[in-house]
Amino acid sequence: MSLTNSAVATDYAPTSAPLTLQMSGLNVYYGESHILRNVDLTVPQGEMVCLIGRNGVGKTTLLKTLMGLLKPRSGDIIFAGQRILAKTPDQRARAGIGYVPQGREVIPRLTVKENLLLGYEARGVRPKNTQDVPEEIYDLFPVLKTMLGRMGGDLSGGQQQQLAIARALMGKPQLLVLDEPTEGIQPSIILDIESAVRRIVATTGISVLLVEQHLHFVRQADRYYAMQKGGIVASGPTSELSSEVIQRFLAV
Repeated sequence: MSLTNSAVATDYAPTSAPLTLQMSGLNVYYGESHILRNVDLTVPQGEMVCLIGRNGVGKTTLLKTLMGLLKPRSGDIIFAGQRILAKTPDQRARAGIGYVPQGREVIPRLTVKENLLLGYEARGVRPKNTQDVPEEIYDLFPVLKTMLGRMGGDLSGGQQQQLAIARALMGKPQLLVLDEPTEGIQPSIILDIESAVRRIVATTGISVLLVEQHLHFVRQADRYYAMQKGGIVASGPTSELSSEVIQRFLAV
């Protein structure tokens, strides 16, 4: 898709798949500072969508608005066919949105297994055996099975990120929201996380909204949106992600 300096790109959604998420016309302010400007973004069911842009353009603000941590002055958010603007953050989690913020927020003085079991709380429904972690979690992140008794705070950054994603999956979300999951993580673990997220999309039908700067991970997504100065300025399939877009929105 071509880029323009003056006009905001129209939303790209040439798909017959139903939409897991539709955000339209979102305007968000910090005080009187206009941060998000008429943002439109959709996530089709069973697809991975990546939001790219340099630091400070509003990506994390958009995710916080989606989760109900910030309230827009105007616009709408429809998740799984229901308007959710009036819902609190915990209600949005119970509705099926799993959120892994920057910094991971693993609870350091709980064990790996205890952190995982907390994921059941997101949906407000526990299985009959509340001490069980589904085997598919360990299939995605084998390292976690070897350190269930270790404290979350003793894990490396990459291990904590895997734990945070696994904990979000324990709540069986329809949409998994990841805010820069590869930040500060060694390259070998980045590849493990990329593979796991792509596998989640391919095998579970969970949709993923990803904020990411790592180009290889960005290319794992089905489509991208690029942000600049609080607005969406380009979008399209990642197969058509041009060097111009990469230079403008990913290069340091």
